[in-house]
Amino acid sequence: MTKGQRQSRPSGPPPAPQPLPIPVVDNHTHLDISRDGNEPPDVESVLAAAKSVGVTRVVQIGCDLPAARFTVEQIDRHPQMLGGVAVHPNEAATLADAGELPAAWDEIEQLAAHPRVRVIGETGLDYFRTGPEGVAAQQDSFRWHIDLAKRTDKALQIHDRDAHDDVMRILEEEGAPKSTVMHCFSGDINLARQCVERGYYLSFSGTVTFKNAGDLRDALAIVPLERLLVETDAPYLTPSPHRGAVNSPYLIPLTVRAMADVLAVDVPTLCQALSDNSEQVYGPWSG
Repeated sequence: MTKGQRQSRPSGPPPAPQPLPIPVVDNHTHLDISRDGNEPPDVESVLAAAKSVGVTRVVQIGCDLPAARFTVEQIDRHPQMLGGVAVHPNEAATLADAGELPAAWDEIEQLAAHPRVRVIGETGLDYFRTGPEGVAAQQDSFRWHIDLAKRTDKALQIHDRDAHDDVMRILEEEGAPKSTVMHCFSGDINLARQCVERGYYLSFSGTVTFKNAGDLRDALAIVPLERLLVETDAPYLTPSPHRGAVNSPYLIPLTVRAMADVLAVDVPTLCQALSDNSEQVYGPWSG
């Protein structure tokens, strides 16, 4: 590649990685979202490809109203899938400006009553895409979702981008739900220690495989196995060596094996912990 040229995106889906020895859960994926002008993913095909490499269960996250409705429709069709619904923090600021946030909360609460919706999320704070004018709405919405998770006895999945201090402060002020998950954990070793001390779960995505993610791997290294989860955040955050391609649950084995290396544990041990933790947080997929 000559100077000034941009590296092109990979063409076509990455090849399937080596299957995992024990099935695991992708605890945060977005099967309603397409990327790069592609058609939305075919849910049946996505779930079949994931199962073929040992990713036998997923948590589909809907973080705006159309996605939340899609999630509830899909969890009725696919026994491998549980759901999460919420108003994403960036969406909360937009809806608040339009005077539509309370109505959105009402619908999310109705959708959350579905027995296979086991997550309130992703909620939280995002100071990267929303400026200071949206902070109040995001924080109000975060507090509302925390309350909903506690009232419904469902897990809380937190989106935290450039807002670590406020996320931790609001969780402390409101009182975190019994099962609190830091989705796509992006903090350093100090934040990881705080989360572990509070009993939160830390979910790691393909970012932990990136070359420039040394601080994130340091954070992972101090997390006990019983507090770990894994996710894709598909179609984003594709693990190395396929960074930039469209992500999908079948690529979870790449992240799991990278996590095992950091933790200095064998892959079956980590897989069993990830599976057990997922059932502890979200309950059984069957029934």
